[in-house]
Amino acid sequence: MFRANPGSLVLDADALNIIAGNHELLHKIPPHSILTPHPGEFRRLFGTMEDSLHARDVLLRKARELQVVIVLKGRFTQIACPDGSLWINPSGNPGMATAGAGDVLTGILVSLLAQGYPSWQAAVLGVYLHGLAGDLACIEQSEESLIASDIIRFLGPAFRKMRNTFTHK
Repeated sequence: MFRANPGSLVLDADALNIIAGNHELLHKIPPHSILTPHPGEFRRLFGTMEDSLHARDVLLRKARELQVVIVLKGRFTQIACPDGSLWINPSGNPGMATAGAGDVLTGILVSLLAQGYPSWQAAVLGVYLHGLAGDLACIEQSEESLIASDIIRFLGPAFRKMRNTFTHK
């Protein structure tokens, strides 16, 4: 099987907190790895930002400097790529701010990397699918009752919806 990014990692949660405690580790991350910080983890990794524009500049600069993909999780998750491009994800809802939702995203990203997707494509596709699955789950459930396993349960329908949207124009 073709491997687009051999040796790439997906780093989330405790891995990011360990790196934040020893910034020298940032330069040991394999190129084309994916980092998935939420805003608090992002600040611990890269310092306090003056405002959202400064944060976006730091996001883009660090992705280029470290040659990694950084997925800054939030309402409109931003994905910064080593080539300087920035993607903003439109899918997802506030109900996804629940325990385990980030772990689901990490699993999706690891799966896409293992299937041979380049890291930037794995990140853009994975974040979108994660949010779309959350949106589909929210239709059946509600934002208030959404849990991580609901996102998992709607991954298949999210893949089908995305495939139908982009192949049947």
